[in-house]
Amino acid sequence: MDTSQLRKCACLIYITTGNIDNASEIARELVSKRFAACVNIFPISSIYRWNEKVEEDNEIAMFVKTDSQCLENIIKLVKSLHTYKMPAIESWEIEGDEEYLDWVFLNCSGKRASTSRKI
Repeated sequence: MDTSQLRKCACLIYITTGNIDNASEIARELVSKRFAACVNIFPISSIYRWNEKVEEDNEIAMFVKTDSQCLENIIKLVKSLHTYKMPAIESWEIEGDEEYLDWVFLNCSGKRASTSRKI
């Protein structure tokens, strides 16, 4: 099968971590391995249920901007570096400015997206 004509999709991955050091380590690895073009890191407050108790914690959230073809590698890398037993890793396909999305694809794969793609 000729995969050169397949549509590329950009995605945004949301990850939470327990501290800035873990978030920075994950972000640097994602960008250096070209699994992500950019990672935004910011503090959040979380309320959640864990072991039948309602918990409230300060956490660090991450927005990972990437090519959806990198998702499997990102999940593996995050799980290998994350301090949580079960990290939150969520993804959404995104649309946006074509020039910006080309930058995302170029910085994830080293290749520009096809100009015929529609996300």
